[in-house]
Amino acid sequence: MARQSLTSRLTSRGRRQRPPLGRSPLVTSKPARDVCLELEDHGSIEKSAIQFFGIKGAVDPQSQAARLADQFISQNRPLLELLDVSVRRDYDGSDVRLQIESKSAIGAVPLISPITAKPDYGLVVQPRFPWPGIGPMLAEMGWLVSPTPLRLPLLKRSERRVPLWVLSFMVLARLKALLDRAERRFEFTEQQRLAPKGAVLWRQYAVRNLPRGQFLAVPCAFPDLGDDRQLKGAIRFTIERQLRSLETQREHGTFVHKLIAFAESLLSRVRTLPGFRPSPRDINAWLRRPFRSEALFDGIQAIDWTVEERGLAGLSDLEGIPWAMPMELFFEAWVETVLRAVAVRTGGRLRTGRKRETVSPLAWEPPYLGSQRSLVPDLIFELDGCTLVVDAKYKRHWEELQHGRWAAKEDVLHEEHRRDLLQVLAYASLAETQLVVCCLVYPCSSTTWESLRQRRRLFHKAEMVVRSRRILVWLTAVPMCAAVDAIARPLAEEIHITLQAVL
Repeated sequence: MARQSLTSRLTSRGRRQRPPLGRSPLVTSKPARDVCLELEDHGSIEKSAIQFFGIKGAVDPQSQAARLADQFISQNRPLLELLDVSVRRDYDGSDVRLQIESKSAIGAVPLISPITAKPDYGLVVQPRFPWPGIGPMLAEMGWLVSPTPLRLPLLKRSERRVPLWVLSFMVLARLKALLDRAERRFEFTEQQRLAPKGAVLWRQYAVRNLPRGQFLAVPCAFPDLGDDRQLKGAIRFTIERQLRSLETQREHGTFVHKLIAFAESLLSRVRTLPGFRPSPRDINAWLRRPFRSEALFDGIQAIDWTVEERGLAGLSDLEGIPWAMPMELFFEAWVETVLRAVAVRTGGRLRTGRKRETVSPLAWEPPYLGSQRSLVPDLIFELDGCTLVVDAKYKRHWEELQHGRWAAKEDVLHEEHRRDLLQVLAYASLAETQLVVCCLVYPCSSTTWESLRQRRRLFHKAEMVVRSRRILVWLTAVPMCAAVDAIARPLAEEIHITLQAVL
């Protein structure tokens, strides 16, 4: 033993040891501590690739950063597309930079490290309008659009700035679908019966019933078709956990109270069964069931999230669930909610693209050469010979249009706005009335909207006459806050003013 120790010391002093098998001597860098890229929707950030990959001490850090950046972009392209984020490599003469730009989606996804080939990094896209405003809007619109978890590896961190009720809603929605489709299964039941059924428990009958004179009480054991008591017990355990979490968030607003009422309605469906905390073995056994449905998989996953106390992925210290929410669909649903309030005020009729009520097919000849198959406006509002065609655009255009002259804007903004106008004008051909209003709606903050309302600058208007038809173009904004009646009032008044002036 002494000889081996001496030999090892001589080896360490005299010559360099070979690296272990399977480990490359060239890869000596470690992932940087900043493992999450964070930006807002329709935003951009710039990162030093050398610092991000932690290779500042390399022999040639710039060339190594360039290779790692290209590999990073190539490996993570499908994951970046889930959040509609683009990453490109740039060089400013002294450093390799990662240029990261986001669009309309928000959420969090894991990113593969080019060094370890593991999901050591993460990407978080935050809403540029804060969560305290988005939450009440979700409740007002009836949760038409909500964050969706992604079937991806967990992130190294979870986002504590995302309210807990966001995850609670996803869990409760999945549990409702699971309860609606819960499978019934045969379970052995022991019961006292007047006539034998299944297997008679003769020993119990002779020892207990006969000495007591209970000759017609025959103990039997037989399979009975009933509810899965263990699974429903786990559902009850999960709902009670979520209720305790929601009780601590009542200050967020009335929509949390609605979530609590929703959870209590689900709890009433399983209240007759005792709560059951499932183990990992139980979770795996349920997932291995034959003919499992998507509702079963999603529901069991939601139970597992609650048991393991995982949160939505992002920037805190706990593992988190990858998720995404398209803000374009969210904003369309919000504008739809506002126009429904306008319809109540005016008596108009609203048709929505979300329900495929505004679809106008395009018939191509020959059919296989066609590109776009139909025109689908977001919303069509009809009232007294007037058609309001609404296209909701979740962009920064409204904020940019309020500052400076139009001629001074960038060419990219000009081109995007031009495409928006041409699109909504194309939808005008679908209307049959003599008066058509093409309306582009953009989001804004409540402060901006209130300032514009007081200065009577909520609507920017243009007009064109095509033969006997009048086509009006409106540009307007809708605030990202849950005040449907206040938002609908100016729009309803503007429609009435237009009808009185024209008709």
